[in-house]
Amino acid sequence: MRAEPAKKIAILACMDTRLVPIRVLGLEVGDAHIIRNAGGLASADAIRSLVVSQQLLGTREIVVIAHTKCGLHRADEAALRRRIEDSTGAATDMGFGAFDDLDAMVRRQVEILAAEGALLDVPIHGLVYEVDTGQLRPVA
Repeated sequence: MRAEPAKKIAILACMDTRLVPIRVLGLEVGDAHIIRNAGGLASADAIRSLVVSQQLLGTREIVVIAHTKCGLHRADEAALRRRIEDSTGAATDMGFGAFDDLDAMVRRQVEILAAEGALLDVPIHGLVYEVDTGQLRPVA
């Protein structure tokens, strides 16, 4: 198997186990690069991976996939920081990417990627995976 994705697609998706990007997009192993993190956020490291995917491995399309019933949806970041300090003894000012509006969050990730100068000007799609139905829907 080669490192270059056969479909030239890079997918940025949430790490949730209910979301299997290649399955919900009807792809096969080797068709796409898949970058996952909590929330499917366009973080600095996700962007770094997308740049490598484009520049070294030829991807020419990006798909961002978030999902319903995400743990970060309406999460209380201050409470999470307190929980971390209580359980580890270490304080943190880390941001976790909590959000109130799922579609707005996906649109924001697409905007961040579209504005990133180190990324090629390629199609970027925002999708939401509906956990209860197993369906994908585009975010306008």
